Amino acid sequence: MAETRTDDPLSKRRLTMWIRLLGATRGAESHLREFLRTEHGTTLPRFDVMAALYRRREPVTMTELSRFLLVSNGNATAVVDRLEREGLARRVRSKTDRRTVHVALTAAGTSRFATLAADHEREVNQLFAGLTEDDLDTLRDILKRIGKTAP
Repeated sequence: MAETRTDDPLSKRRLTMWIRLLGATRGAESHLREFLRTEHGTTLPRFDVMAALYRRREPVTMTELSRFLLVSNGNATAVVDRLEREGLARRVRSKTDRRTVHVALTAAGTSRFATLAADHEREVNQLFAGLTEDDLDTLRDILKRIGKTAP
C-alpha cells in the first residue's frame, strides 16, 4: 500500500480535530441513548422517528420519512411498526395510490413526544452546560463553515 503524504502543515491537526469531534459526538450520543432507555424506556431511533413526524405535523410517506432520517425503508418501517402497536403512530393508505402509505403521530404520540423532547432538551443542555454563549456562537460558526466545505 502506498503511503499518502501531504505538504499541508495543518493536516495532522485537522485529523486530530476530526477524531475529537467524532469522540465528542459519539460520547454525547451514547449518553443520550442511555438516558432515553433508562428514563423513558425508549430508543434513540424511536425518538428520531417521532421527532421527524412531529416536525412535519402532516402525514408523510415511508420513503419521505426514511429520507429525512437517512435510514433504509426497512429500518423506518420497523420503528413505525412498534410505534403503531403502541398507539403512538398511525398509517393511512393514500386515497389516490393504494401502494402508498402515509404515517403520522397520533394525539397520544404527539403528547408523548412533547414530553420526550422537553426532557431530551434538558439533558442536552446539561451535557453542554460548560459551554458559554460565545463558545456556542463560535462552534456554530465553525460547523457552518465545515458544512459548506464538505463534499
